[in-house]
Amino acid sequence: MTDHVMPNTTATPPTDRLPATDLDPDTATDSAATVGNEGAPEGAKDHTFPELSLKLKLVNLVAVVLPFIGFLAAFVLLWGVAFNWIYLGLLVAMYSITAVGITVGFHRLFTHRSFECPGWVRMLFGIFGSMAVQGPVIEWVADHRRHHQHSDVDGDPHSPHHHGDTVAGVIRGAFHSHVGWLFRGRPKNSVRYVRDLLEDPLVRFVNRHFVLWVALGLLIPAAIGGLVTMSWTGVLLGFLWGGLARVFLVHHVTWSINSVCHIWGTRDFRSHDESRNNVIFGVLAFGEGWHNNHHAFPTSARHGLRWWEIDLSYMLIRGMALVGLARNVRVPTAERQQSKRLQRDQNADS
Repeated sequence: MTDHVMPNTTATPPTDRLPATDLDPDTATDSAATVGNEGAPEGAKDHTFPELSLKLKLVNLVAVVLPFIGFLAAFVLLWGVAFNWIYLGLLVAMYSITAVGITVGFHRLFTHRSFECPGWVRMLFGIFGSMAVQGPVIEWVADHRRHHQHSDVDGDPHSPHHHGDTVAGVIRGAFHSHVGWLFRGRPKNSVRYVRDLLEDPLVRFVNRHFVLWVALGLLIPAAIGGLVTMSWTGVLLGFLWGGLARVFLVHHVTWSINSVCHIWGTRDFRSHDESRNNVIFGVLAFGEGWHNNHHAFPTSARHGLRWWEIDLSYMLIRGMALVGLARNVRVPTAERQQSKRLQRDQNADS
C-alpha cells in the first residue's frame, strides 16, 4: 500500500473549506483555508510574532511539569498499597485506547480527513475519543478547525500569546492555553466549521450519546479491576486508575499540545504561527507533538515526517491500511515538504 496524495475534492466537505489544501501542490496555500464564505483568517498570511518571552516559557514549564511529577510520585508512593501491575496495566491500556481515539479519531480522521475508513471503524474511533472526556466529537472538531483557521492570532481559542508580557499576563496566557480556554463560551458561529459532520448520521449518533461513552470509559476499567481481583477494592481502584487518573493524564497531555507546542520546540516549516515540534509530546501524545509539521501540512495523516520523529498514531493508520481498514491516506510529497521547509533547515540538509 502506498500513501495517497490527492487533490482536495472528495476529501474536503462540500459546505466548508477546511485547512486542508496544503497537500495539493497545485492549489496549496501557506495559511489555513477559509471556512464558509467569511474570508481568510485575520493575520494568517504575513503575521510576525515577537520573540517568546522567558517568563512565558518558565511559567508554562512549571505548570506542565509539576502535575507529571505529582503523577509519578503517586505511582511510587502508592505502589503495593493502592497501585500495582494490574492497575498500571489498566491505566496504560485505557490511556492508549482513549488517546488514540483523540489523535487518530477526533483529530486526523474527523477534523482533517487525512484518511478514510469503514463506518464501524469510524464509530469505534468516535467512541474511544469520547471516552477521553474532552467533549462531544462535533464540538471538539469545531474548536480545532477554528484553531487552525486563526492559529495564534485573534480568534484562536487557545493561543498563549495574547495576554501581555507582564508576569500576570504571562501566567494568564499559560493558564488560558492549557486549560482556561475551556471555561470560556464558544462563538455562536461555530456551526459553520462542522456542517459536514452535522450531515453525517454516524457522527451525530456518536455525538448524541457522549455521556454513555464517558460512562463506559469509567465503568469498563472498574469492572475489569473487580473481575481480576474478585473484590470491590479492585472495582474502586480500577475506576480510579483506569478511569479518573487516566482521564487526567490524557487531558494534561492533550492540553500540552495547545500550550507547550506553541512555546517550546523547533520550527522546521513555514506555518504562519508559533507551532513547534516537541519531542517529549511527540512520544507522549502518540505523534501529536510534531506540531509544526502538522500546522504546515494540516491534512497529513503523518505528523512525524522524519524517520526519527516517532508517530505512533501514523503507525496505527499505516497498519490499518495494510489490512484494508484505511484508504486514501494523505501525506505531503517530498517536494511539497521541501518547498515549505525553513531556509535554515534547507542549508542544514544541503
